[in-house]
Amino acid sequence: MKKYLFLVIALLFTALCLNVFGQTKSYPFEIAKTGKGKQSIIFLPGFASSGDVWNETKSNFEKEFTCYTFTMAGFAGVKPQPNATFENWETEIVNYIKANKIEKPILVGHSMGGGLALAIASDYPELINKIAVVDALPCLAALRDPSFKSQVNNDCTSMLNQITAMSEDEFYQMQKRNIAMLLADATKQDEAIRWSMKSDRKTFGEMYCDFSNTDLREKIGNIKCPSLILLEFGFSNYKRPIEAQYKNLETASFQYSNKGLHFIMYDDKEWYLAQLNNFIKS
Repeated sequence: MKKYLFLVIALLFTALCLNVFGQTKSYPFEIAKTGKGKQSIIFLPGFASSGDVWNETKSNFEKEFTCYTFTMAGFAGVKPQPNATFENWETEIVNYIKANKIEKPILVGHSMGGGLALAIASDYPELINKIAVVDALPCLAALRDPSFKSQVNNDCTSMLNQITAMSEDEFYQMQKRNIAMLLADATKQDEAIRWSMKSDRKTFGEMYCDFSNTDLREKIGNIKCPSLILLEFGFSNYKRPIEAQYKNLETASFQYSNKGLHFIMYDDKEWYLAQLNNFIKS
């Protein structure tokens, strides 16, 4: 009887240890791992977007590369997590890379995901092989206001209250207008709107405010890896202020699309894939 009791206690203790010490770390994103290859590519979507935005892109690389496609917590139906900040997301992506021993990955980021790629390559220059930034700037706010400076203690209360107070229809109409200005391919607009509508409103407001206050212009001087900057057609009219933002990034190679809007992977697909293929596979 004593022997049996000891065995039960030992099993319970083992189960407790596994539960407490063996828990899987909870990251602020979901990941789809596909493809195979020694070289890995990490795909980071933009604001309120699903990792599905990369479906047509990653299909070109899965035969030769291991692909990690992220969707951030609180966006496109992924369960939100507390402490949704640009800096926290950057840190946790890096923690994931290190914990999973992903050796010198290539980062491909669209919009805010492009900002994350720039930040990671700036703060951890030895960690990354290459970065491809799809229609993102080091400081979006500075394009409208060149004198812009980040606020140290940025108060997001007003913006958060405004976003969370909207009715479903009001939020839908806002996103419908926004997506029409960002995505020319009408067949893709409904899907992009659905991603926004499935996003957690609090995360939406917090991250919009936080990313709007982000300025990477100085720190990108730390980037050592090759950097491809793919920009939408309309930005070709603002080359001087845009490339001035990137002046500290010595490895930058700029390419401007021939047509379309912010979602270059949809609006100028053939051109975009040719640029990305040449860069990643070279």
